[in-house]
Amino acid sequence: MIMPEVKILSRLQSIDALRGLVIVIMLLDHVRETFYLNKQVSDPMNILETEPALFGSRALAHICAPVFVLLTGLSAYLYQMKNTVASTRNFLFKRGLFLILLELTLVNFAWTAKFPPDVIYLQVIWAIGISMVVLALCVGLPRKALLAVGLLIIFGHNLLDQITFRGIPALEQIWFVLHERGWIESTAVRIRTSYPVLPWFGVIFVGYALGYFFESRFSAVARQRYLLVLGMISIALFLGLRSINIYGDQPWVQYDSWGMTAMSFFNLTKYPPSLFFILWNIGLGLILLVALEHLSHFKGFKPLVIFGSVPMFFYILHLYVLKLLYVMGIELFGPNQGDYFSVDSVSALWLITVFLIILLYPVVAWFSRYKHQNKHIAWLKYF
Repeated sequence: MIMPEVKILSRLQSIDALRGLVIVIMLLDHVRETFYLNKQVSDPMNILETEPALFGSRALAHICAPVFVLLTGLSAYLYQMKNTVASTRNFLFKRGLFLILLELTLVNFAWTAKFPPDVIYLQVIWAIGISMVVLALCVGLPRKALLAVGLLIIFGHNLLDQITFRGIPALEQIWFVLHERGWIESTAVRIRTSYPVLPWFGVIFVGYALGYFFESRFSAVARQRYLLVLGMISIALFLGLRSINIYGDQPWVQYDSWGMTAMSFFNLTKYPPSLFFILWNIGLGLILLVALEHLSHFKGFKPLVIFGSVPMFFYILHLYVLKLLYVMGIELFGPNQGDYFSVDSVSALWLITVFLIILLYPVVAWFSRYKHQNKHIAWLKYF
């Protein structure tokens, strides 16, 4: 009777650990967006103007959103394993709406420091929230059907890149939400669709379908083998299709320098996420998930689990801490790089990130402990 509980605990902790790992990587990227705005990067990055260290740090952060969305779908399946379809649908729908509300209020204010806002950015929390709402509407459909639709979206959505609805305002605004990054204008507020959501629907459907391998019919060894193979297939597809250079993202360029060529090869489109962006990062995510399950007794495993156990709490907390630190920097030292207060190197960004991990860990650990000791408090489930 004990062993199944240990196995379940191990597999769930590996999910939290992976979420915690990408949270730490996300922190590095948001430190960059706070203290390195004098060297902003485009999407995809201009490799002729971006130093390799900055390119690498930004490319590393690409894993965050795909893994977040994939694990959201996977977690939805695990939730459904212990609950009814109706209660799963209800939880996903309410949680999705809650995330959308957070994006429009606390998260947007953390980035803009304006209330009421004149600009609203629909970013990753919005994308996860609306993806959860869509998945809630689809829960109960055959798993294989959701998997097929998810793969169709992932592999086919780049065929839609040339479609535009210029001159048809109603359709254009819907298209900005679904597939093309743009601005939705109104008299009261401007809305930036930073994360067009259609490809993310595909990712959450695939994540949901992967929950099948977490059923009791699969041993830990079998599950890990399947996930590892799927991760390797995803990366192999990326490398093979990317080498052909025909479809799936902007073409890469071969330079005289192998380093520049490599940067071009991995210079992938995130907004919206291209086929290659998804294949590469989901493949890495699945391999890391398996690796973390094997490393569950490693000393550094527990902090990752704690960070990943309360992802929304950490997300909001770190945004406001970064905003406070930036305001303090401006007040104490003033702008030192044009209009911005910035550090002078990518290594400084990494040092700030390490400092923030150490600073925030006790607070996150306290909230994680409070959450798990008070499971009867309904609202804590949303964090």
